[in-house]
Amino acid sequence: MKLTVGLGSVDEYIRFSEAGADEFFCGYVPYSWTQKYDTMMPLNRREVLCSNVQLGAFSELEILASMIRDYQRPVHLTFNSLFYLPEQYPEIAKIMKACMCLGFQSYIIADPALILYLREHNIDCEIHLSGETGEVNSRMVDFFQQFSLKRVIFHRKNSFDDMKAVINAEKSHGGLRSRTEFEAFILNEMCQFTGAFCNSLHCDELGHLCRIPYWLEPLRESCDDSSLRQLRPSVPAASSQTDVPNDSDLPDGYLCGATGCGLCALYRLREIGITHLKLVGRGNYTDFMEQDIRMLRQALAILETSASEKDFQLNMREQLFPQGCSSHCYYL
Repeated sequence: MKLTVGLGSVDEYIRFSEAGADEFFCGYVPYSWTQKYDTMMPLNRREVLCSNVQLGAFSELEILASMIRDYQRPVHLTFNSLFYLPEQYPEIAKIMKACMCLGFQSYIIADPALILYLREHNIDCEIHLSGETGEVNSRMVDFFQQFSLKRVIFHRKNSFDDMKAVINAEKSHGGLRSRTEFEAFILNEMCQFTGAFCNSLHCDELGHLCRIPYWLEPLRESCDDSSLRQLRPSVPAASSQTDVPNDSDLPDGYLCGATGCGLCALYRLREIGITHLKLVGRGNYTDFMEQDIRMLRQALAILETSASEKDFQLNMREQLFPQGCSSHCYYL
């Protein structure tokens, strides 16, 4: 399984490549777009304009393209807002054509209308179906395959059974579809929403809703307003292996997967046919992102020598989380 890592700056490309990243994804928002539409009509799902989140100048893309030629680790550009205005599609196509001239051939897209526009106008790029699309089953992916998808990115709330059903269905078609790639979230930024159903703007002016503490608890079949008001978080007693360590116990305050972790699921993700692992965190502290990549590489090395899922999880926790993990599990 290859590591697909979020890139917020051209300065991170070489550093993350040497740490073990196989490929990257990043946003590119020209100033002309921001000047015209501001952050309320974003080009991608990271509406942030500050540094270390996405690229904002064509010259940065030119530098990045030069690095890609040297390091041979591709970068996929994100054009994955949930929808666009009709008059924006020609503008987006123009931006993408300029990017393609530099060698950027793959694009992460969520809006079905944008996918249709690109294909109708013979823009021959590779399309990665974004997790922001909210794909939930094999029939939905089957519909999108009329546009010749290169990769399907599963959203955060897909279960193992969901992903396995989609992967098996694609393989059963044979031909090019049997070579479709499949990507799953693995580290950072677990969210109570999921892609297409996210109600948050990720901009400079507003705090991210996904970083507000929350809990999930099932509602009883019959309850009145008073019982709803009495709901409290029900936190299971943690074992010694899953106790969340104190900040004082962590070197430099770093904990792998502090905001979301799927490392325990690596064995099952490999078994069901996942080909790429998505390490998100554009805008996160660069040192922590580099450590995330190295930790994920170590986990994959442990996976290769483990005879069973239980063996893998035990060895991985002992070696990577001797003081305990975050308990913020992507896949329960």
